[in-house]
Amino acid sequence: MLDNFFDKLSNGITLTEADKAIFRQHVIVKKLRKRQYLLQEGEICKSVAFVSKGMLRSYFVDEKSNEHIIQFAPEGWFISDLYSFITEDSSNLNIDAIESSELILITKTAHVYLEKAVPEFFKFNYMQYRGAYISLQKRLTDMFTLSTEEKYTKLLKIYPDIMQRVPQHMIASYLGLTPETLSRIRKKLIAKKDKF
Repeated sequence: MLDNFFDKLSNGITLTEADKAIFRQHVIVKKLRKRQYLLQEGEICKSVAFVSKGMLRSYFVDEKSNEHIIQFAPEGWFISDLYSFITEDSSNLNIDAIESSELILITKTAHVYLEKAVPEFFKFNYMQYRGAYISLQKRLTDMFTLSTEEKYTKLLKIYPDIMQRVPQHMIASYLGLTPETLSRIRKKLIAKKDKF
């Protein structure tokens, strides 16, 4: 399970076998059943999770009990509430498993230690945080500038197999649409594709 994790880290940094041995001593392997929570609203986020197998989502629930999905995290992705993780304030988010999942968790204490013990990890975190900020800003901009069809098409590029793995109502939630609107968009795009 750690091989996927090390492959992900190796995309941006060089890890020695000694570095990997340090990581093995400081990460936690965790399994989640489908629908099991990693984090619930009101808790303090105590770890960053790497998804080795399965898929998670982060979301918040509004005053009318509607879910608003912020992120999907399939294999090879990290997921956390970075605000809560960094500030140690209560989270406004829930993170749960869409599928039975296997995770590698890095706690706050381990995170701090690993950045000192493995200097390359500090570099990796910088790249991850920068990438997360850029993605968040782009997502916010897209919400206001893209048509619903363009948002859906972009979602399929980011998460190519999402339609086979995630219920339509969750995809609609991520896009800020009703399931009915999403269904109409899908039919419209299929009709356009069939013309060519």
